[in-house]
Amino acid sequence: MKNKRRLPYGEWPSPVTAEALTRGSVRLGGVMLEAGARYWLEGRPEQGGRNVLVKQTAGGEAVDLNSAPFNVRSRVHEYGGGAFLISGERLWFSNDSDQRVYQMEGTGAPRPLTGEGPYRYSDFALDEPRQRLLCVREDHGGRGEPVNALCAVPLIGGEVEIIACGHDFYSNPRLSPDGQQLCFLGWDHPRMPWDGTLLYLCALDDAGRIRQPKPVAGGENDSIFQPQWSPAGGLYFVSDRSGWWNLYRLNESGAVNVYFLEAEFGRPQWVFNMRTYGFTAKGDMIAAGCRDGQWSLHRIDVENREGSVIPVPYSDIDDIVVDGDDALLIAGAPDRAQAVVHLDLNSGATETLRESTTLTLDPAFVSVPETLRFKSGHAEHAHGFFYPPSNAQFEGPENEAPPLIVIGHGGPTGATGTSFRLPIQFWTSRGFAVLDVNYRGSTGYGRAYRHRLYGEWGVIDVEDCVNGARSLAESGRVDGERLIIRGSSAGGYTALAALTFHDVFKAGASYYGVSELEALAKDTHKFESRYLDQLIGPYPDKKDLYAARSPLNHAERLSCPVIFFQGLEDKVVPPNQAEMMARALETKGIPVAHITFEGEQHGFRKAETIRRTLEAELYFYGRVFGFTPADEIRPVDIHQLR
Repeated sequence: MKNKRRLPYGEWPSPVTAEALTRGSVRLGGVMLEAGARYWLEGRPEQGGRNVLVKQTAGGEAVDLNSAPFNVRSRVHEYGGGAFLISGERLWFSNDSDQRVYQMEGTGAPRPLTGEGPYRYSDFALDEPRQRLLCVREDHGGRGEPVNALCAVPLIGGEVEIIACGHDFYSNPRLSPDGQQLCFLGWDHPRMPWDGTLLYLCALDDAGRIRQPKPVAGGENDSIFQPQWSPAGGLYFVSDRSGWWNLYRLNESGAVNVYFLEAEFGRPQWVFNMRTYGFTAKGDMIAAGCRDGQWSLHRIDVENREGSVIPVPYSDIDDIVVDGDDALLIAGAPDRAQAVVHLDLNSGATETLRESTTLTLDPAFVSVPETLRFKSGHAEHAHGFFYPPSNAQFEGPENEAPPLIVIGHGGPTGATGTSFRLPIQFWTSRGFAVLDVNYRGSTGYGRAYRHRLYGEWGVIDVEDCVNGARSLAESGRVDGERLIIRGSSAGGYTALAALTFHDVFKAGASYYGVSELEALAKDTHKFESRYLDQLIGPYPDKKDLYAARSPLNHAERLSCPVIFFQGLEDKVVPPNQAEMMARALETKGIPVAHITFEGEQHGFRKAETIRRTLEAELYFYGRVFGFTPADEIRPVDIHQLR
């Protein structure tokens, strides 16, 4: 602590400015290995959030494959994913603006394979012998909900053909190495894919028509994840039938566990083409598993059902593909931001190909998370990661504890991890402590923990955020009079519920959060239209419960300042959710700010939006708690604040 100046918490100058946070930063996803080349997607805030597919040959320079205005993004299920496929010199992708499928060959211009219309496509697989793409199609052309199906898109022209339909949802069409069999997942309302799915296996005739489809694994209470064929033609998948998402192989007698561990080798399928494992040239499986919120990499001998941990310097692994003796990961750790990483499976050497940020920080500015397990409601425990304030040049006033920001992640079926994240360091380097909560209902802790939230959304997630904050305040590590809660999407609802139904937090921020549950049940997209059946109860049978847990209906109980951020093109949480709540608080005389953004959807993608929200939130807390940020910030209109 020597040579540090004392300044009030919140007033510390920081190199993690909102501009530095977005300059050169990208969202990484969709890694792929093909013919010795590495591919990945970059979502670029400085280009309006456009998704660019990047290619790098071994030892070569990274090059962009799609130029503006093309944007590699699918909107199936609104969240997308699985938006491209590569084979040799050919590329197929969904384009954001029109949702048509395009084909590129080499450096040629993209040409459309599908016609204009109310269709969206995702999750591609190549059927080379029959010259077609297999994929998920979502038809928005009818009345009522969109219709999802598996379809075949001809590569040489012709009509798109539906090959499987009848389920509410489909994913993962995958062709066997000999082209004779197809597997895929299907599931129906009200289940989400992390509740229960069916794995189908079927034969294909010469024309590619499905013959004798039959479910071979899964069910109403068995979530199947990532069915995949091994190079030898075996069908593998992840199932949570044991209470943990573990790895299985299908044989004549059924599913056989190939590596049991009380860890999660699957993820909630919010987007398409999520992957946690692949196969080496020798047939070993390379798999990423999560235990107590921390990820590790494993090499598994699937014949002997034995495995060992591969030592890599990462605690977060978001995506993995394997080709031969090479693996490509999206991975991060507390001391390193998410990056595209090449792993040589023979030598164990890693090479960082692309980092998600170009900002380099002195380690003295970096707050390293501490894993917390704390008591919560019903004599149960919850989990989180605690980040103390950290700044190389400043410390807080003597005998004063820092303010705390509690973060509730989105989903709510999701999780937060330990990768170095600039948005958290934005706060900690200014003098805030942060508690990032994996409340009951989060993934990474087994099926029972994940489903603990069912019927209790707005109750136990809130309890966990409240009790996590209280435990830190009672220990003297944070100031109990300056507790803040913030969250986005479902995390925004958790924040608003905590502010409404508990008198613990003194300010809050909601990013496109839910304020009125009945309105959400009536007005959201198909993928989540029955999600609330699980989280709260069937609607309208449980209408009274929806009303009881809606912050908007109890705005008179909320008595502290709140700031709202909302995209005006959000189809998941409609803009009226923030508008209604902000108006109710203003009417009551509670200090409130409400900032909207044209052209933004569910999750902010534009650099100017990301910068404005962070600066506005910091300005808001400064006005509420009486400190002056070191940053030059355009003022925010805060109604009722005196």
